[in-house]
Amino acid sequence: MKHRFAGLALVALGLVCALPFLPASSQPQVPDPNNTLVIELKTGRVLIKLRPDLAPGHVKRVRNLAKEGFYDGITFHRVIPGFMAQTGDPTGTGTGGSKYVDLKAEFSKERFGRGSVGAARTNDPDTANSQFFICYGVQCAQLSGSYTLWGEVIEGMEHVDKIAPGEPPSVPDKMLKVYLLANKK
Repeated sequence: MKHRFAGLALVALGLVCALPFLPASSQPQVPDPNNTLVIELKTGRVLIKLRPDLAPGHVKRVRNLAKEGFYDGITFHRVIPGFMAQTGDPTGTGTGGSKYVDLKAEFSKERFGRGSVGAARTNDPDTANSQFFICYGVQCAQLSGSYTLWGEVIEGMEHVDKIAPGEPPSVPDKMLKVYLLANKK
């Protein structure tokens, strides 16, 4: 199996202030527990808003794998500063996946940006399985429309920024626990 690739695009960063005079629609939204993936890293917690509106099959797979504990303890095996951090391979080599069949691509017009989460795959668009990547910056924009975007970091990107770099990293960081917010452990 070929090395599974990952992508990233630019998302503007901003702070949302919960000021009393702002309309309710401007207030920070409480994450949907059934559509929020939690990744516990050694430096802190990362919350990912799942996007079943863009990639229902991929979101269903990620939910199932998280519920099974599949991602617990898996390393970030490919981390390219300014581009992305890739994980989800139980072998840590970039060639492994889950016991389930590969997924069909679910490309959308949504642009990859900082904090976007996408499905890693081989050159064949229909080979995504369990591996995914979290985007760091503008270099992922080129992957928009060619990789399945299934989530976005809504909290904890500063922890993703601290993941050890390398292909593979000399001392790779791990996802300690991965679960849905609804299934908080």
